[in-house]
Amino acid sequence: MTSQKTLLRTLKIAVVGDIHDQWEEDDGIALKHLGVDLVLFVGDFGNESVELVRKIASLDIPKAAVMGNHDAWYTATEWGRRKCPYDRTKEDWVQKQLDLLGEAHVGYGKLDLPSFNLTVVGGRPFSWGGPEWKFADICRERYGVNDLEESAARISAEAKKATYETVIFLGHNGPSGLGDRAEDPCGKDWYPIGGDYGDPDLASAISQSLTAGKIIPLVTFGHMHHTLRHTKKMLRKRVFKSPEGTIYLNAASVPRIKENGRDKQRTFAIVSLEEGTVSQIAQVWVGNGFSLVSEEILYQQPRPLVQTA
Repeated sequence: MTSQKTLLRTLKIAVVGDIHDQWEEDDGIALKHLGVDLVLFVGDFGNESVELVRKIASLDIPKAAVMGNHDAWYTATEWGRRKCPYDRTKEDWVQKQLDLLGEAHVGYGKLDLPSFNLTVVGGRPFSWGGPEWKFADICRERYGVNDLEESAARISAEAKKATYETVIFLGHNGPSGLGDRAEDPCGKDWYPIGGDYGDPDLASAISQSLTAGKIIPLVTFGHMHHTLRHTKKMLRKRVFKSPEGTIYLNAASVPRIKENGRDKQRTFAIVSLEEGTVSQIAQVWVGNGFSLVSEEILYQQPRPLVQTA
């Protein structure tokens, strides 16, 4: 019989934000040095960057991924198709990416991870964010999903089928409801400034899954970059904790690789999961020789007060 227990040991999860063509062999080696158990990719690998996705697919660490809007850049819109660098009558780079990732791609799907007593459920693939559904045609043609209500139902159905009661939601864009300021996790940072640019279908699916009794310690995503356009005085708010105890993490640190002469640094968000609860999230930068250059604690689980006699 399949175990329904929640996580019994500390898991170390790396969340890789929007890559935008910045992925190298050393990233996989860095993850090994960091000792991660699971890697989550929030999409935007590049503009239908098949060869980069091939490298991601070859990573020999348990992984799950969802596709971002840039991963259908030349396919999903007329203006993108006009700039397409390949013959779309002979090739389909979107499908090539999906084929390479195989079961690791969880958009409108799920991945059960028996070693961790954990299921990863994916949100809407190729999401652009916001209450108006951009890239609707690609979801209709490839997944048979026609509107946001059907999209929410599709995501919820996957969560319902999850083998394990502990579920992590993985999206390209985050859910609506995390604030409407430009600097909020899914806040709109271009004209007109402000407004909630999250995905309402993902928010609905998460709510339905919580009502159904699923344990959701983490919802992670990217799309809305940490660096803001309207101000350089602050970064986007990266972590939000809901009243239910779910931690929402925006992992879109862009650019994720920085070079200064011979010095090259690469970043990952590292999530520690203890007994099905997020205990810590840190943004780490790994430098030359795979040494840890810096670690910024984004979230630390409050420790219970010790009562004295």
